[in-house]
Amino acid sequence: MLALPLLLAAGALAACTQESDAGEPAAEDTAGPGTEDTAAAEAPESWLYQLTGYENDALDAVAAAPQPTVVIDLARDGGEDYFTADEIAALHDAGKTVYAYFSMGSIETYRPEYGAVAGTDLVLNQWGDWPDEYFVRYWDQRWWDLVMQPRLDQALAAGFDGVYLDVTNAYEEIDLALVPGETRETLARKMADLVIAADAYTADRLAILPQNSPELIEQTGYLDAIDGIGIEDLWFLDTDIPCTEEWCAENLANTRAVRDAGKTVLAVDYAADPANRAAACAHYAEEGFAGAVAGVDLDAVHEPCQ
Repeated sequence: MLALPLLLAAGALAACTQESDAGEPAAEDTAGPGTEDTAAAEAPESWLYQLTGYENDALDAVAAAPQPTVVIDLARDGGEDYFTADEIAALHDAGKTVYAYFSMGSIETYRPEYGAVAGTDLVLNQWGDWPDEYFVRYWDQRWWDLVMQPRLDQALAAGFDGVYLDVTNAYEEIDLALVPGETRETLARKMADLVIAADAYTADRLAILPQNSPELIEQTGYLDAIDGIGIEDLWFLDTDIPCTEEWCAENLANTRAVRDAGKTVLAVDYAADPANRAAACAHYAEEGFAGAVAGVDLDAVHEPCQ
């Protein structure tokens, strides 16, 4: 077992010297939609979330879409066919803010880095919902060297405005039997440290938007490190199922805390029923979130919220 990356350790040390609102329990926020605590006075922008199915392997349809903010994969094929600086510049010319999607807490078997980590103890249990995806020792120096830093470098080289970091929830899903000595609490701290390290490494050259696990704002230094958050399933679970679980309310409360800290919120629900789509869009407007209602496969340009 290797030690924490120097960047992670440095980030955690720096975080411990700062005062942060992240330590306050956001779940106590009971402000409802449309109250004076809502950050945005007007309906926010929509955003486009498309990870596969780019028409003709190009971004012309993305550029033509009305949404001003887009999240696309780092590569058009999810592998080594990375989007180029010219392609991202064309999106900028079309008025888009562009975030590069990749996972920070797992590895898919089709990713180009998989060969370097397969067969090592970096790869942990398979994610039941996604048969080609495995959780990883994201706190290990090798993960930083082989995966995180190269992907951040690729996003920088292509001219993305930021990175959209998925599978922050790995800390809740890793089989603890595979990581002796770790707990959910220690893994949460290490996930926060990885986000802090990404922010320190990019040094304001990329915006940092992790997806989901908004409760990580309780970790010291985390809220200061992020520029916003992507959040799924606030009002509808996949697909068209009302989100009534206790954790739905907790996620909303913590997402409001991110919003109230002046950060960007990109919210997405997966719904097909027109009434549910309209309801989700209305919630986004009330809350001051940028919103998207998409198909769960994220393989097409979807209609914006009106």
